[in-house]
Amino acid sequence: MSNSLSRLLIPLVLLIGLFYTSTFIVDQTQYAIQIRLGKPIQTYLEPGLYFKVPFISRIFYVDNRLLTYDADPGSIITKDKKEMVVDNYSRWKVIEPLKFYETVRNVTGAQARLDDIIYSQLREELGQHTLIEIVSGNRREIMGKIEENAKKGALSFGISIEDVRIKRADLPDANSLSVYGRMEAERRQEANRYRSEGEEKALEIRSQADRERVELLAQAQKTAEEIKGEADAKALKTYADAYRQDEEFFEFLRSHEAYRNSLTKDSTLILDAERPFFKHFQ
Repeated sequence: MSNSLSRLLIPLVLLIGLFYTSTFIVDQTQYAIQIRLGKPIQTYLEPGLYFKVPFISRIFYVDNRLLTYDADPGSIITKDKKEMVVDNYSRWKVIEPLKFYETVRNVTGAQARLDDIIYSQLREELGQHTLIEIVSGNRREIMGKIEENAKKGALSFGISIEDVRIKRADLPDANSLSVYGRMEAERRQEANRYRSEGEEKALEIRSQADRERVELLAQAQKTAEEIKGEADAKALKTYADAYRQDEEFFEFLRSHEAYRNSLTKDSTLILDAERPFFKHFQ
């Protein structure tokens, strides 16, 4: 009984061992490459259970997920000859596992290539801009160009660069104070220019207001004189019309008005009684 059981178990174990060595599983987070005698013969892009030739074939797995590479800070010279220390990171993934295996082999090799590609693009693109443009300009447009050029360079390694970002861009300590001082001087100069333009505009507005004031006063004086002249003319016409209606009575009123104005208290006049002035005293 034991011999017959052993005869059954041995082939079963051999079959299990053969099945185990001739099959492999590709996870959904992986690509796989079957390598036979040192040469890649087949690439597996979909997850599942696959077969291989046992003992002479081996399987190389490649991660197909989106990976992050945080590069070490590097020194870059800007267009205006200022040194910057740039710290960047990138997000990438493998899109052609066979080309990836043939060129960089693994993630460590890929990151070394990415470091060369991205740093060279950063140095080239940032070197075409001044420090002020990089700090306060359209950084998104600059990074877009860097990402586009880096993506083209990475395709030859079976890698797709999905994103490139600058985490930090600092000045070396030796240059920070001088650059900040120059920036402050430029801002102060610009502020003084704005103040000067404001004072000039204020003087122009005040001069315009004074001129309009003089014109308004002159116009008002002219209008007042015209109104006064019209009133005097109407008054004279009224007096003349009244005088023509009863000349003797009007003369009598005017004489008495003259008497009241000239013959005040304790006043003395020595005149001929026959003079016209004393006509109405008679």
